[in-house]
Amino acid sequence: MGKTIAEKIFDAHRVDLPFPDTHVLKLDAVFCHEITTPIAITDLQARGKDRVFDPAKIKAVIDHVTPAKDSKTAEQGKILREWSRKHEIKDFFDIGRNGVCHAIFPEKGFARPGYTIIMGDSHTCTHGAFGAFAAGVGTTDLEVGILKGVCAFHFPKTIKIVLNGKLKSGVFAKDAILFVIKELTVNGATNMVMEFTGPIVDEMSMESRMTLCNMAIEAGGTCGVCYPDITTVDYLWKYIKDEFKSKEEALKEYSKWVSDEDAVYEKVYEYDLSNLEPMVTFGYKPDQVKPVSEMTGTRIDQVYIGSCTNGRIEDLRVAAKVLKGKKISNFVRAIVSPATPEIYTLALKEGIIEIFQEAGFCVTNPTCGACLGMSNGVLANGEACASTTNRNFNGRMGKGGMVHLMSPASAAASAIEGKIVNSELFE
Repeated sequence: MGKTIAEKIFDAHRVDLPFPDTHVLKLDAVFCHEITTPIAITDLQARGKDRVFDPAKIKAVIDHVTPAKDSKTAEQGKILREWSRKHEIKDFFDIGRNGVCHAIFPEKGFARPGYTIIMGDSHTCTHGAFGAFAAGVGTTDLEVGILKGVCAFHFPKTIKIVLNGKLKSGVFAKDAILFVIKELTVNGATNMVMEFTGPIVDEMSMESRMTLCNMAIEAGGTCGVCYPDITTVDYLWKYIKDEFKSKEEALKEYSKWVSDEDAVYEKVYEYDLSNLEPMVTFGYKPDQVKPVSEMTGTRIDQVYIGSCTNGRIEDLRVAAKVLKGKKISNFVRAIVSPATPEIYTLALKEGIIEIFQEAGFCVTNPTCGACLGMSNGVLANGEACASTTNRNFNGRMGKGGMVHLMSPASAAASAIEGKIVNSELFE
């Protein structure tokens, strides 16, 4: 009987099986940010266990509230900063060099096929786009990971999601994953790995695959995962070129982290997305999704383009294509946050930042702040935001605020009209 990617990764990393269905895995990377990691740090210190298993395998960033907005967030940053210095964490990204964690870590080559990765953040599933098992964990698991370099998991059940057809012009990975979540519901993949495959996924860039996997958690998934292929190798090549003689050799090595043809799945879902329209959420759950055409004219007060879901250069290019030569409505405010300094620099060189500014957008530094309602774009009570983020819970971006999740193209078009509309890119 064949195995899924997740099963192969578990078999390769298992170091103990202390109880039935409790698999202790060796970790390839532990990612940290300043919101959840300081809690783990202070607890380890209180227990007299302020140690790290391998400083080279720990990556840390200040990204959720950056720069700090008050004394409390400044203290969180200080704890992570001082801890990183004490333990000589080389890959620590402080303010000015930082970026949104799930954008900067893959950008730096820290996510690889076959890796096991944990972080105290639910959207750690993003890194599964590289053919890795990547999961968000709680404080206790994070502490053990930091201290011992291991984490315990139940054996992964996998659902396979086959995306057939070809996406229409103006329809993107964000629309595809919103559709999938609508079909599965927010509980449809609970405690499972969501394996994305099919012609549409094969044609996607790494940025688009990260968008798919990023929102696996919104259907309850532990991890989203894609098959590593030449697109994966091309993305990672500058970091792996000294490990392989050629890209073909790298592809051969990484191909072992592809599910077998006779692998057994809990369920297999096949969708033909050839006629998919741009999608948008309408309520307070990520599975409350409709075509944008059915929400046309819905009032908004703010537009936000950024986050670990859609703040990459590919996303900014799409939004800029919609915005070029146009102005946003006088009835909305619009914010864009390139997800890393590298993305910001590329957008600057390509004239994208200028397009955003001329359209009337506020351009901010890389930050997660607006997405979770902590800074740089918090909503007032009763306001609505057209957002490229990943979560639309009640009050997510501010108490009493409504969040409509959509693609960068839809968000840009909505900024121009001052209400939810489809972009002109959609034919």
